[in-house]
Amino acid sequence: MSRRRYAHLLGLGAITLLTVAALQRQTITIKGSDTMVILTQRWTEVYPHKDRVRFQVTGGGSGTGIAALINGTTDICASSRPLRPSESEQLQRKYGTRGVEVRVARDGLAVYVHRNNPVEKLTLQQVRDIFTGKITNWKQVGGPDARIILYSRENNSGTYEFFKDHVLQGQDFAPTAQHMPGTAAVVNAVAKDRWGIGYGGAAYARDIKEVAIAEAPGKPYYLPTLENVVSGRYPISRFLYFYLRERPSGELKAFIDWVLSDDGQRVVTEVGYYPIRLLRDTKRP
Repeated sequence: MSRRRYAHLLGLGAITLLTVAALQRQTITIKGSDTMVILTQRWTEVYPHKDRVRFQVTGGGSGTGIAALINGTTDICASSRPLRPSESEQLQRKYGTRGVEVRVARDGLAVYVHRNNPVEKLTLQQVRDIFTGKITNWKQVGGPDARIILYSRENNSGTYEFFKDHVLQGQDFAPTAQHMPGTAAVVNAVAKDRWGIGYGGAAYARDIKEVAIAEAPGKPYYLPTLENVVSGRYPISRFLYFYLRERPSGELKAFIDWVLSDDGQRVVTEVGYYPIRLLRDTKRP
């Protein structure tokens, strides 16, 4: 056999082996929270065992991800809110388990204003009154005489539900609130609107200003920094979750174990969110 022919056959063999290896890789699907998309994408990009697994990451909102988990069309639901009892019951009826919850990161839910807005701090009550329409002018909270423009997430968003439950205390948003398809859209709108105000994950806070928040009048004001969120001083903080139908095994377990490891949690801080525990070498923002 000629050397050229031999080299050709070796090349074909190598391509075949690569193709077989690619086909043998397990696919893991992750669907849900738009807030978490940039984090889950980054995790899947730097995961060290991509020779064994490939990922499909999509957003759509926490509610969309939970529905996909219940319908069996995603392996992992990324959610910025806990499962509701009714959702756990659906999982129980269909799969014999109420779902498996994994806390994968922390988030400080920031309140955004335009960079040139002079308002630097608000109490939770003031934020509640702004988004429910009781306060409609910036002069009512120490700012200039200008109408407040509200930007919110859409109602299938876990961020929307968390904000409504924990900040608005179940009250409805003002009818003037403009509901945006994602946190990036909220940030973009506020960055262009001098009198706008919005809310969303701290990792998205680019080209806008975060407002310091106090739990009540007379209480200290805090920004959503690493120390303030992890310590619980910042009053609008939450966990970010992975949900599964059952206890993970194999490549799925290996990926989640890595996400919870120091290396995986460092990715959390690189993206702009906060680890579930303080790491010794975590840089303070």
